[in-house]
Amino acid sequence: MKLKKKLGMGVATAILGLGLIGGGTFAYFSDTAEATANFTAGTLDLSVHPEVIVDVDNLKPGDYMIETFKLKNDGSLPIKEVLLDTEYEVIDADGNNTGDFGEHIKVDFLYNANQLDNVIYSTTLKDLETMSPEAIKELRLLFWTKPGLEVGKTHNFVVKFTFEDNGEDQNEFQGDSLQLKWLFNAKQTEGERR
Repeated sequence: MKLKKKLGMGVATAILGLGLIGGGTFAYFSDTAEATANFTAGTLDLSVHPEVIVDVDNLKPGDYMIETFKLKNDGSLPIKEVLLDTEYEVIDADGNNTGDFGEHIKVDFLYNANQLDNVIYSTTLKDLETMSPEAIKELRLLFWTKPGLEVGKTHNFVVKFTFEDNGEDQNEFQGDSLQLKWLFNAKQTEGERR
């Protein structure tokens, strides 16, 4: 009997132990929570109107053109600054140029079209092409009133181009053409805690 009793006690203990182990896994409260994130990048979308800067034929020394440009922020983020990069190519009609036609095209950045004598900055296309966009930014040629361009806002700037009459022989430029390209490069504002 002692053996039976010991055996019975062992079996009972084993059943109780298994019951506690099995029951212990389901004997506590539980809960779960889920967190998600969604990251959507904003856009910088700068538009310029008109896209053709100047298109004029039969230009002679002393002629000038005034063009008003509209830069608009069509994106979803504010623009901190716009950098201007200048490139041009001279097509020498007769192959006789000894100088650069770009040296004879003066560029005046104006306050507005009505005040032609209020020049922000004056240079030649040749000098403008060699200036870095950062140097032009320092001159505040594009945003002379205040820097930056808020979403949906438009900024006007006015440029006067003059084929300068230097009082000397400029016959080498007869029939020549100059193709100008301005690249407006919009930069974002600084990152911030969101």
